[in-house]
Amino acid sequence: MKILKMLAAIGFVAIFATGCASVPAEKWQNCAIAGAAIGGAAGGFGDDHDREDLALSALGGAIIGGTICALMADEEKTVEMEADSDGDGVVDSLDECPTTPEGVAVDSKGCALDSDGDGVADYKDQCPNSAAGAVVNELGCAKALVLDGVNFHTNSADLTEEAKGILHQIAEAHYTHHGDVDLLISGYTDSRGAAAYNQSLSEKRAAAVVAFMVAHGCDGSKLTSVGYGESQAIADNATKVGRAKNRRVELSVK
Repeated sequence: MKILKMLAAIGFVAIFATGCASVPAEKWQNCAIAGAAIGGAAGGFGDDHDREDLALSALGGAIIGGTICALMADEEKTVEMEADSDGDGVVDSLDECPTTPEGVAVDSKGCALDSDGDGVADYKDQCPNSAAGAVVNELGCAKALVLDGVNFHTNSADLTEEAKGILHQIAEAHYTHHGDVDLLISGYTDSRGAAAYNQSLSEKRAAAVVAFMVAHGCDGSKLTSVGYGESQAIADNATKVGRAKNRRVELSVK
């Protein structure tokens, strides 16, 4: 009977050893040795024990010890598979944005939310309600479009013929396709002349653009004008080319 028990135990060892092949050899060996020692000690208790009892007890302990190692290894693998490195609630295996900053709200893919769909995540977006399709800067705010060719006669708010042709196309596109989008028209001047005069001139020029667009079909409630005078130069006012760039009209989505 003891021989049969021994053969059965050996069979179990083979089964468990095969099933736990993925467990590191050193870890398996240590657990098995510890289990054998405990099993052998337990087999030594009693009145009618012999060497065969001790061997069977030790072998049983080795099986149990090795099995525990296998279970622990499986548990560690599960924990590793379910790791969430950036702590956003989406496990790494499913996280398409694994380095999201702490505390940032994310979607089911683990990427920061972008409510207005402008390509700038909400936590960095200073203009979180940008109009659909608006081209934005790194802060999530609409980029201003310089209306090249929209110029005025010298020292006046009278549009040139070229400017009227350009604005006519812009007005038509707005009322035909984007009538629900609020636009901001901004006027600027170069630095020649008094600052107060330039401020007033920039306001009149921006207002002249709005008036032209309204006259050509746009909803006036969707258009706002503002003047900045010489205060926001984008080029060197010391050169003719620079001054020409500074005398500009910009259009942006509010």
